[in-house]
Amino acid sequence: MIKVFLAEDEIVIRNGIKNSIEWEKEGYQFVGEAGDGELAYPMILKTKPDILITDIRMPFMDGLELSRLVRQDLPDIKILILSGYDEFDYAKEAIKLRVAEYLLKPISSAKLLEVLKEIAASIYQEREERELLKRYEEDMRENRQHEKDEFLTRILTHNISVTEILEQGRQLGLDLSAGVYNTMLFKIAGFSGDRELTEVFTKIENLLDGYENVYYFRRGAEGWALLCLAEDEVQLEEKLLKLTEDMEAIMAACPARKEYFGAFGHPVSRLGALKESMDEAERVFAYRYLKEWNQIIGSSDLEERISDNKELNLSSLKVDKLDRKIVEQFLKTGLKGEVTHFIKEYLESLGENNIQSLLFRQYVTMDIYLAAVGILEELGYESDELVKQCGDFKDMETVFQNAEQTKEYLKNVLETTIDLREAVSKQKYSQLLKEAKNYIEQNYGNDEISLNTAAASVNLSPNHFSTIFSQEMGKTFIEFLTDVRMGRAKELLRSSAMKTAEIAYAVGYKDSHYFSYLFKKTQKCTPREFRSQV
Repeated sequence: MIKVFLAEDEIVIRNGIKNSIEWEKEGYQFVGEAGDGELAYPMILKTKPDILITDIRMPFMDGLELSRLVRQDLPDIKILILSGYDEFDYAKEAIKLRVAEYLLKPISSAKLLEVLKEIAASIYQEREERELLKRYEEDMRENRQHEKDEFLTRILTHNISVTEILEQGRQLGLDLSAGVYNTMLFKIAGFSGDRELTEVFTKIENLLDGYENVYYFRRGAEGWALLCLAEDEVQLEEKLLKLTEDMEAIMAACPARKEYFGAFGHPVSRLGALKESMDEAERVFAYRYLKEWNQIIGSSDLEERISDNKELNLSSLKVDKLDRKIVEQFLKTGLKGEVTHFIKEYLESLGENNIQSLLFRQYVTMDIYLAAVGILEELGYESDELVKQCGDFKDMETVFQNAEQTKEYLKNVLETTIDLREAVSKQKYSQLLKEAKNYIEQNYGNDEISLNTAAASVNLSPNHFSTIFSQEMGKTFIEFLTDVRMGRAKELLRSSAMKTAEIAYAVGYKDSHYFSYLFKKTQKCTPREFRSQV
């Protein structure tokens, strides 16, 4: 029901307006009246009417001043001004205040009711549009999160101008202005079941959502990258300490077998230096293959390794660190972008300068090479696949000429192995996505279809499914579903005599108004305009 408030100093006119219309019968609620603007103003703020009818000339505070104040507090209110003065200055000021109607006294109840109906119709239309927009934004929330993830990924991994960071951040609702910043990488693995994984993921993300000035995005299917903001380094350190404690508490309370590892970068005071902080976090994060899991560390927690001997120093050689399982674990779960850091930290963990020894280089290279071959054979590749991709030792004398060439060769071996691993993974995801697409294409007409039901159809958690779907398909689940629905709607508009409401229902929308809104939003024309196109 539309709420109406009346401000009029002439009591005869005020009573005439109030009593000459059957407000409830006509679909209105008369919520109050006042004899001047000063009395009316607090009453309007309390009752929050949809329509304010006000005279211009009133004692203490006139109608224009009242309208100006009310507009600041209730920007959507419709104002109908009554005036006995047909003067241009009043009308001009009323236009500035976005007054809905400017009527001259005297006015009949029939004319007033006619105008009120026009204003009410515009109010209902605006309400519907706001409701449709709200529903659209809710439906597109997955897209919005995807845009934020891509934005945060870019600013933490690329050199982007501060102006671009701030402008794009504002568009996405992210306030990135702060005194100091730091980054963090966090990964969970080793769960016995997807249900437990889903529960702990939800708890971690609910925790992060509750932290002010902490932004995060998914990094692979089992981890996150975080950007933390604070006014100064003391506040930042306190926030990161509290965040670490809260995350470790969630992991400790998880009943399933779990492993996690977190790594901080170093604080930076400029947005343009975010990539430096992220690079440091990546370096520390590479240590998860060399250190115990179930901890969150920073660069200060790493051991110092100092050695000036450029020959093989047996006393400095840490044999316990020469473990092929470390390399195998990296090749099973590591990312291609982590290879450089991993090689550096793994070699240094064996004794920092032992890489300068030819014998050491040959031994470590062979060990890593054989680990890679073993992983590829487990994935179903032939034993000579790595030879095809990276060459044979007997043809690569230059590989061992110096430390840098050896590192470059090892980088090629590990990156190639990860590429081949990902190719197998994509084949697995290819079948999964095929099943998901089939599910969507068979069920798009059901208004109950959602990210959750689609994920359940392929036995994945919604978060995991959403990450895989958007990464592999290049669009989010809701974008794909909407494309399928709009495609079918266009077919029906062109090839059938079905009404718009019938087509909306046929493609999965119970609300035909929302369907029309969404059609225009995505196709840049209304269903009727599309149907009339030649």
